[in-house]
Amino acid sequence: MKTFIKSLGMAILGGIVALGGYQLVQNEESNGAITQSSIIESPLPVTPVSYTGNTSIAGVDFTEAAEKTVHSVVHVINKTVARAPMSMADVWAGRTPYREAIGTGSGVIITPDGYIITNNHVIKNSNHLQVTLNNNQTYKAELIGADEESDIALIKIDTDEDLPFVPFGDSNNAKIGEWVLAVGNPFNLTSTVTAGIISAKGRDLESRDSKVQSFIQTDAAVNPGNSGGALVNTRGELIGINTAIKSQTGSYIGYSFAVPSNNARKIIEDFMEFGFVQKGMLGIRGTDLNGTNSKEFGLNSTEGIYVAEIVEDSGADKSDLQKGDVITSLDGVKISKFSELSGYIKTKNPGDIVNAEVIRKNNLITIPITISKNNTVTIPQIEMELRNLTGEEKKIFDVKDGVKITKTIGKLSRYNLSDYIVTKVNDTDVTDIDDIQAVLRDVVPNETLLIQMKNSKGEIERFRYTVN
Repeated sequence: MKTFIKSLGMAILGGIVALGGYQLVQNEESNGAITQSSIIESPLPVTPVSYTGNTSIAGVDFTEAAEKTVHSVVHVINKTVARAPMSMADVWAGRTPYREAIGTGSGVIITPDGYIITNNHVIKNSNHLQVTLNNNQTYKAELIGADEESDIALIKIDTDEDLPFVPFGDSNNAKIGEWVLAVGNPFNLTSTVTAGIISAKGRDLESRDSKVQSFIQTDAAVNPGNSGGALVNTRGELIGINTAIKSQTGSYIGYSFAVPSNNARKIIEDFMEFGFVQKGMLGIRGTDLNGTNSKEFGLNSTEGIYVAEIVEDSGADKSDLQKGDVITSLDGVKISKFSELSGYIKTKNPGDIVNAEVIRKNNLITIPITISKNNTVTIPQIEMELRNLTGEEKKIFDVKDGVKITKTIGKLSRYNLSDYIVTKVNDTDVTDIDDIQAVLRDVVPNETLLIQMKNSKGEIERFRYTVN
């Protein structure tokens, strides 16, 4: 036992000496006492590290971008009226209790006369919208338009003075690793600026659903309340609208996501010009290429979109694009996954022409494709996904006009209506999706619609639906 304790003591002493010796050598080196060093040869290529160069972010100046942006980001307060839990007194009186709920978020001024872009979920179901500027001035805001699919909304305030605003940048030119700032009002902390880099582009958070997303991913800290705020580059240009975080706790853990500015700009321009969003499509169904399926398809390339099917009467159908082609870029923008293709097409309007670089039989060719109108639209107010009828479907249902129900969502998802078309809403005959959207623009929440449907057997059914 004494021998063990003695050995242990010597080991501890040796350890202390070794550490002390290491510190001594360090001190001597710093004093220039050691003049000879050993050179260790390595079989790997080695680049000597210079600690005299700029290895920090000292060359990046965030102050100018922050100063340009912070005065253009606003605090949005959304007051809604929601049903409250019923008490026994409410039951006996036969009344439905309501209470006011308040939600908050951010918005970005994009014009000097007071147009503000934000998220749809920030202003959803609003009864009263209020905007507070960075100088604490408060205004009532008007909702101009909102698109649930993209989660983008446009609101407007009226003021006698020109407001500071953020100019749009080109999100297609944003690069992975580029420095960005997120500006917003997390947890009601107004005028908060955080910094990070672009971690990824074309990110689809829910790959299992039918809605293809194309977010910019960043590690700039974003928390509840940042929604609708600005993601800007170091020049102070708007390259994204902060929209979501992916977290098990509900707060920032290193991943945040923004709608690219090119997509957001297209949507708000549609609101200003048409009052609704014009949605175009390329007209293909396909899959991302990878090392496994490229062999199955007999292809050499492992990047791009494999065209598995071409949609009837679409722009792709009317072009020279063929099944089995691989799309590698659109207008010079590299396309590696379907979310990138979808994101780029969402910046275009029906009638626009895109030049697709395509690999066909190991040859690279360019095919111009006219963007066609997206005939499939999800309409949350009536909980349906609808599509304009094809020529073949008009024969099957024995009609000249109508809209096909492709899917039901929400409360209607319990009913299978895939064998039905919508022929009339209230007293309006439905020829295409535009007719339904025109009717819904004039309805208010809780209004009841009479929807007429027809199935492939020729049976006509009608049901009443209360708009969300």
